[in-house]
Amino acid sequence: MTGSLVIAGLGPGAGSLVTPEVTDALAQATDVVGYIPYVARVAARPGLTLHPSDNRVEIDRSRHALELASAGRHVVVVSSGDPGVFAMASAVFEALEAGPAAWRDLDIRVLPGITAMLAAAARAGAPLGHDFCAINLSDNLKPWSLIEKRLRLAAEADFAMAFYNPRSKSRPEGFTKTLQILQESCGDARPVIFARAVSTPDETIRVVPLTECTPDMANMRTVVLVGSSTTRIIARAGAPFVYTPRSVDT
Repeated sequence: MTGSLVIAGLGPGAGSLVTPEVTDALAQATDVVGYIPYVARVAARPGLTLHPSDNRVEIDRSRHALELASAGRHVVVVSSGDPGVFAMASAVFEALEAGPAAWRDLDIRVLPGITAMLAAAARAGAPLGHDFCAINLSDNLKPWSLIEKRLRLAAEADFAMAFYNPRSKSRPEGFTKTLQILQESCGDARPVIFARAVSTPDETIRVVPLTECTPDMANMRTVVLVGSSTTRIIARAGAPFVYTPRSVDT
């Protein structure tokens, strides 16, 4: 029996934002592997085995998925958002590169998904309409000094920015430092979007000037978007539109 491995993105939360391609892959799967809350989003059915695991065992999870596929199973590794954006696709390929040579002959596909960053940007308008960068503020897998360097260079380059994993109970100081760096480096009231639990019933979207941002405005369910110096706000009766023009004056 020839197995297969699909690395799929489940989108930011709403079932309507899961792509048809991912839905089809889940319908054909014999096994679904992933972080506990993401596997919980997949409905149980006869013939499907769910393999939830903790968030800090990505390489072990990847090896398990590759072993299942090499045994002839049809495996889907699930991530939220897009699997290639701070998610499981890199972990699977890391395990693949270090694993048995036979794994490289498996049928492996990566299926894209809608990221929280893109869903949040769409809710607000078009804050990522020009050049932007995405930075994971967690220092679990890289040193804080590297995060700080990238923040300062992104601010100097005047990118719009998207921040993943901004603040957790175990890392409350990182986002405090991030705001300090941005407020020192940018020195203006550019808009910052705090999008919490985007696309779910718990969704909240706040637009706050950079000069008024505080660390408690973000948690691990929040993606934070920071405008560039050219980002604009269109005020209206409801929530404002935030957008970054496609052109830059020279």
